[in-house]
Amino acid sequence: MYENYSLAIQKFLKKGKIEIGDRISVNEYEGVLMPKSAGDPDILVLKLDNGYNIGIAFKGVKIKKLKGEERIFKAKKPEFDKTKPPVAIIATGGTISSKIDYSTGGVRALTEPSELLYNIPELFHIANVTGIVRPFTKMSEDMNYADWQTLAEIIAKELNKDNKGVIVTHGTDTLHYTSAALSFMLKNLTKPVILVGAQRSTDRGSSDAGMNLICSVHVALSNIAEVGICMHGTMNDDYCIFSRGTKVRKMHSTRRDAFRPMNELPLAKIWPSGNIEITNENFKKRSEGKVIADTKFEEKVALLKVYPGSEPSVMDYFVKKGYKGFILEATALGHVPVSAKKSWIPAIKSTIESGIPVIITTQSLYGRVDPFVYSNLRILAATGAIFAEDMLPETAYVKLGWVLGHAKKPEEIKKMMLTNIAGEITERIDPRAFLY
Repeated sequence: MYENYSLAIQKFLKKGKIEIGDRISVNEYEGVLMPKSAGDPDILVLKLDNGYNIGIAFKGVKIKKLKGEERIFKAKKPEFDKTKPPVAIIATGGTISSKIDYSTGGVRALTEPSELLYNIPELFHIANVTGIVRPFTKMSEDMNYADWQTLAEIIAKELNKDNKGVIVTHGTDTLHYTSAALSFMLKNLTKPVILVGAQRSTDRGSSDAGMNLICSVHVALSNIAEVGICMHGTMNDDYCIFSRGTKVRKMHSTRRDAFRPMNELPLAKIWPSGNIEITNENFKKRSEGKVIADTKFEEKVALLKVYPGSEPSVMDYFVKKGYKGFILEATALGHVPVSAKKSWIPAIKSTIESGIPVIITTQSLYGRVDPFVYSNLRILAATGAIFAEDMLPETAYVKLGWVLGHAKKPEEIKKMMLTNIAGEITERIDPRAFLY
């Protein structure tokens, strides 16, 4: 148990009957004595109440075991209150679905609902987490359409039980891709589906994991029957925001409030206390009925970014590889090079004439594409390219894969792409949504 600590420290701890996981004071500091995996053997590792670990040189310190404090990793196993409303959790990986193991000092995945209460005891007063389903454990950047299909099937199964809602814990990097995919794959949605992650790991005092999950549980019990992402609304621990799954994007690599609604206001603000302020009335409300997982998907869809000097022949490469559709992340209103030396028009035209759809989105993210403002846009529109309104490039990518799983004829594909299926197209953009 004292492995990797010096013999002097081991002798002192044994004499004082102090074990790893005990609460102790070291000079002016109080915290939990942690196991040591590496480093200077004469440095004590202490976890403070703020969540951070510190190292303290053993020589000359005053150490005292605090009475009446049961060792953390041997605490009595807590249980959820079965009289509370039931909620299911699907864990796919990420720091939010893990806990500190005080017997080893490492982080491990949660395997049963009761373990959530070690990190987030507040959940006991909110809901009864009926189970933690682990279909796979992956870094989010390693996920693909097959994982979205698996999640949709499991979520539908859990929603069709007595659960009030389903929470999916997920890595943050591609969280908005998964939220978009589930938005299209879950038909006849009657209950909330909340995707949630953490920007800061659970062993840090600044971790957002606990509050994000608490707010997600409140959304799971709400009247909002939508797929969405629930994450911090500000850098502080003020409130979370719940944004529609097709209109949200990770806009910062590290900030706790990285996930922002795009071209619309978030559906709601949620406080850890359970207070919910509806900020966007345009959402489906909780109802009765069986949820269906409609997971047909064409994986061979390419998302290409247009930029000055970009090479249009890349489309030919993907066509030869058997790709069935393209999303072009064009500039501003939907521009691609037209009169440039490397014009994209011939490649786009030949691709469409071969029966492969080309969808135009904007890399500006905010605002919408428009085929009629400039002459070059009209030239592009004449090729038969589909201008995807204010759809986000990532959402359009996911939607086209789902549409191609259901339609083959060009007119059917165009109709489905321009039909607002899961709130992905905003009829009129609220000006307050810009940089919300």
